[in-house]
Amino acid sequence: MGKRGRACVVVLGDLGRSPRMQYHALSLARQASLEVDIVAYGGSEPHSAVIENESIHIHTMVLLLFNFFLINSKILYPLMLLLKPIIQFVILLWFLCFKVPPPDAFIVQNPPSVPTLVAVKWASSMRKLAFIVDWHNFGFTLLGLSVERSSPFVSIYHWFEKHYGQMANGSLCVTRAMQLELAQNWEIRATVLYDQPPEFFCPASLQEKRKLFCRLNRYLCHPLGVRDCVTAKIEADDQNESLFTTQVDTDILLKPNRPALVVSSTSWTPDEDFEILLEAAVMYDSRVAALLDENDSADEGVLWKEISGGKQYLYPRLLFIITGKGPDKEKYEEKIKRLNVKRVAFRTMWLSTEEYPLLLGSADLGVCRHTSSSGLDLPMKVVDMFGCGLPVCAVSYSW
Repeated sequence: MGKRGRACVVVLGDLGRSPRMQYHALSLARQASLEVDIVAYGGSEPHSAVIENESIHIHTMVLLLFNFFLINSKILYPLMLLLKPIIQFVILLWFLCFKVPPPDAFIVQNPPSVPTLVAVKWASSMRKLAFIVDWHNFGFTLLGLSVERSSPFVSIYHWFEKHYGQMANGSLCVTRAMQLELAQNWEIRATVLYDQPPEFFCPASLQEKRKLFCRLNRYLCHPLGVRDCVTAKIEADDQNESLFTTQVDTDILLKPNRPALVVSSTSWTPDEDFEILLEAAVMYDSRVAALLDENDSADEGVLWKEISGGKQYLYPRLLFIITGKGPDKEKYEEKIKRLNVKRVAFRTMWLSTEEYPLLLGSADLGVCRHTSSSGLDLPMKVVDMFGCGLPVCAVSYSW
């Protein structure tokens, strides 16, 4: 039997929050029968299918001491910010040249572009290997969200991204619009590889819904603000009851008075503006009140009693579950607390890679507020929602 081929997948970020690269690794291991090394940072746990696959080997890079100084030292912050790409470059180059067995090719996620593309190009040259860039977006446009788009740092970053991107032996991208942009303005020929949801993104069964929401009961019972239309319906200690399901003998049933479940996943970054979602929640609340001639100035206890008593409504109560981690999370949680709504509730949480597909498969509607910094990428979360048979409200994209 001949020697098996080998590929190295490179992610200068949290592997658990890089689903497309995880799926690349699974496809290379399962369909191409390759040994696959993944070089990435730790943080969130990857999907169990990646961890349990014997042909996939994860090599975790660490920057703990650097991150400590970056977060805790105001004096050293500017210096650490300058040194960060240099330190990342050295660590990544070390892993690619010495820690990882020689692959047939490197497959690198872009962005981030600096120092990723530089390090992978150097490693591929030293080891005489091919490297392929998987274009998810353009790094210089993301940098432009943090600094002025006219900043010289953006121009320098753009030069590095284009120059080293042109050196790749091959390129993949996520949309035809991005393929056209790369061909016309970057002189890069890329192949469109559309995201496909893996098999574990599918509609959830009633049994799966019951188990999931019984596990989530304790999170749903703790609202971001005061009492709301969800906490009025939950009995937190009942293991057979959830907000959405009930068990009668051996039969599992969906509750007729359950709220409509709307799910959105986010990285809580500036390119995902949730203001419009909060405004929509307030509009829904006030319009339903007007249509049903409900008086919001009346005693709230009456409303909560009706909800907990199982009253059914012509227009459902809404529960928004927003999953993810990121820098703007606390800002929006504070805004949610100040909302004066009685027919809409919000919960923010972080789910495991096994629970997240089940949540999508149990929802009624998906929402994606991702507004691409380049206008050319399609968020993976929309594809995952489609895999679960979920209708999606999203910003318009060029495919």
